[in-house]
Amino acid sequence: MQISLLQCQSSRDVQANLQFISSQLSELPRQSNQPQLVVLPECCLLFGGHESQQLQFAGTDDDGELKQALAALAKQHQVYMVAGTIPMRADDQRVYSRSYLFDDQGETLGSYDKLHLFDVDVADGTKTYRESDTFHPGSRITVIDTPFGKVGLAICYDIRFADLFRAIRLAGADIIALPSAFTKVTGEAHWQVLLQARAIETQCYMLGAGQWGQHNQGSRETWGHSMIVDPWGKIVAQLDEGLGWVQAEIDVAQIVKIRQQMPVLGHNRFIAPVLADTNTRQTD
Repeated sequence: MQISLLQCQSSRDVQANLQFISSQLSELPRQSNQPQLVVLPECCLLFGGHESQQLQFAGTDDDGELKQALAALAKQHQVYMVAGTIPMRADDQRVYSRSYLFDDQGETLGSYDKLHLFDVDVADGTKTYRESDTFHPGSRITVIDTPFGKVGLAICYDIRFADLFRAIRLAGADIIALPSAFTKVTGEAHWQVLLQARAIETQCYMLGAGQWGQHNQGSRETWGHSMIVDPWGKIVAQLDEGLGWVQAEIDVAQIVKIRQQMPVLGHNRFIAPVLADTNTRQTD
């Protein structure tokens, strides 16, 4: 089973971002006899746009231009796709930062809305980030059955909240996809160690697909370093800088072996985290 993460340098130009993703999918190195899981980064089609632009492109589950465009790419290139994040309408004039998982026919298998919003101060050119001004937080976890195993979804800043990842593991995840756009400052300090920690704690593969470089004439800078981390915490593939693919084949047997030899889930004596809702789906 082949995993491919795409590292992007997305901007406010939706069509340019869509064209880049399409061109990369056309050149995707792949094993023809294996199912392919592609993971796109956070804000893959619209990065750094003003609130009005987020609302302009925000859709719904039944009617969304950006969702339809990404689903069409999954179908065209016959890949399962964790489609980064796109804005979807909430009830309070804000939007959800939503990640969809499409199958290789472009059908929706499930979705996840970012739970933890990035309201922080960072020592970089932007300095102050207030995602809650534009985005509405989600209220559920998502684990989806696929040919690759059970895939849990989380987004960027979520990585700092270990209880969420414990909940995802308790819901049955084998793989956790993390579309991201870490700042250069926070990424350099914490990105790798957090991904490895969550992989070790959950005994899951972690798929961290990131944005990289300077965006929108240098107004934002992201860290990149997209990587695939195995359940033992080993980095099996990564792309530090630049644009393109990070690829590896996952070993389901390794997940089973590690969990049998070190059954930490059964040893945990603390009360399991409880969230308002769980979005799970079994595929046929």
